[in-house]
Amino acid sequence: MATTSVTGAERDTERRMRQQRHIERRRRFPALISYAVLVLFAIIEMYPIFLMLANSLRSDLDILSNPLGLPTQPQFGNYVEIWERSNFPSYFMNSVYVTGVGLLVLLLISSMAAFYLARFDFRWNKALLMVFLLGLTLPLKLAVVPLFMLMQSLDLLDTRNGLLLVLVAERLSFAIFVLYGFFITMPREVEEAAMVDGANVWQVYWRVVMPMMRPALATVAIVSIVSMWNEFFFPLVFIRSDELRTIPLGMLTIVGEFSTEWALLFAGLTLSSVPMIIAFVILARQFMEGLTEGIR
Repeated sequence: MATTSVTGAERDTERRMRQQRHIERRRRFPALISYAVLVLFAIIEMYPIFLMLANSLRSDLDILSNPLGLPTQPQFGNYVEIWERSNFPSYFMNSVYVTGVGLLVLLLISSMAAFYLARFDFRWNKALLMVFLLGLTLPLKLAVVPLFMLMQSLDLLDTRNGLLLVLVAERLSFAIFVLYGFFITMPREVEEAAMVDGANVWQVYWRVVMPMMRPALATVAIVSIVSMWNEFFFPLVFIRSDELRTIPLGMLTIVGEFSTEWALLFAGLTLSSVPMIIAFVILARQFMEGLTEGIR
C-alpha cells in the first residue's frame, strides 16, 4: 500500500510538472513570435545601411553587374578618392557648422519660448502658442519665393548663416510643441523652491529647469539633427557657391547627367552618415527617456 501511495504522489507531481511546462511553452510562443517579427523588421531596416556600406567598397563595374552582391576585393581607395576629389571636406564642414550651430540656436530659442509660454500667464499666450503650432501644419517650403526675396534683401543669400536661420525657423514649431508639452507636466514646486532660495528667473530656467529637461531636449535634438543634416531643398535654393554646399547638395557633383560614379557616391553617403550615428549613440539614452516620458 505504501508503494502504491508513493507512486501515485509521484504521478501527480509529474503531471503537474507537465502542465507547468505546457503553460510555459504557451507563454513563450507569443514572445517568440514577437522576437521573430522584431528581428525581421531590424533586418529590413538595417539592410539598406549594409548595402550602402558594401557598395562603398566595390568598383562601379562590380556594382552594376551585381548590385546586391558583396565586395570580393574591398576598394578602400573609394573613401580616399571621394575625400580628395569632390571638395568633400568643405561639404562636410559646412554640414557640421549648419547642423551644429543651428541645433544650439534652435534648442536655446525654443526652450526659452516654451518656458515663457508654460510658466508665465499672459492673456496673449494661447494665441501666441497657436501661431507657433500653425507652423506644424504649414510647411515653410510653401513660402520659398517671399523667403527668397527676404533673404536677398537681408543680404543672406549664398551664406551659411542665412541657411542656418532658415533651417532653425523651419523646425522651431516642432521644438516648441515638444518642449511646451514637457514644461506643463513639470511640477512648479521645484522652481518655486529655487525662487524662495533667492534665484531669479534666468537662474531658475538655466540651472533648475534645463537639467530636468534633458530627455525632451535630446528628443528635439535627435529629430532636428537628422532633418538638418539631410536637408536638400533649402541649400539647393539659397546656396550657389560650391565651397558653401552641404553634403546632400555636394553629392550632386557625383551624380552626372549621363553617368554616375556609384562607388564614390556610396562612399560619400557612408562618410556622411557617421556623424548621425555618433550623435544617436551619445543621445540615445536621453532620447529613449524622452519617448517614455511622452508615453506616460
